[in-house]
Amino acid sequence: MSLKRLLVALLGVSLLYVGAARAELDENYSVILMTENFPPYNMATNDKNYAREENLKGIAVEVVREMFKRAGINYHMTLRFPWARIYKLALEKPNHGVFVAARLPEREKLFKWVGPIGPDDWVMLAKADSPITINSLEQAKQYRIGAYKGDAIAEHLLAQGLEPLTSFRDQENARKLQEGKIDLWATGDPAGRYLAKQEGVTGLKTVLRFETAELFLALNPETPDEVVQKLQQELDKMRQEGFVDKVLNSYL
Repeated sequence: MSLKRLLVALLGVSLLYVGAARAELDENYSVILMTENFPPYNMATNDKNYAREENLKGIAVEVVREMFKRAGINYHMTLRFPWARIYKLALEKPNHGVFVAARLPEREKLFKWVGPIGPDDWVMLAKADSPITINSLEQAKQYRIGAYKGDAIAEHLLAQGLEPLTSFRDQENARKLQEGKIDLWATGDPAGRYLAKQEGVTGLKTVLRFETAELFLALNPETPDEVVQKLQQELDKMRQEGFVDKVLNSYL
């Protein structure tokens, strides 16, 4: 056999092995996806703090499901409580991921990221009749601020020298604001308004918009790059096709 034919034969064998390895990943690889009650992005159909697979709904749930389906990657999806727990699991356990998570500079190297899935502006909300007027977080320090324990917004406020009063469920802050237990509510927009409406609280006003974030799927850093790339490629296609905007508009 000539050298040229030998090289071609060896290349063919190599490609067969690569193909077999790739097929094995497609067939056996599975990602444990965890999320929380964070309407309108993720929520349980029964409003509980635990749900699995088809008992989840929301903007991100629909987008992530479609993304994994198109990529041909197996997954199991669970909604749990609290956020701090599932965030820690995704950080420490291979083949785990958590959504939706704000992609912040301090988190950048902790995960592998797929997204963005949707926007999440950070705002300070007040009651409609509140006289509070502020132009910065520094000015907000004089007020009682409610935030969601373990959330990126609460972490950001702490880093800026504020001391938010945290709750285990963000919607609790809507009631605290209405009852005068806090002066301002640091939350996401549109998520905060959606939660407030579910609690029967309306007429809140934005007194400060202090950050703009985008929400992602955060995968454990040991996730194979091939998996991350496949998911990102499919999400990009879904966005170009208008699928992501269609889902967003159906909830908002």
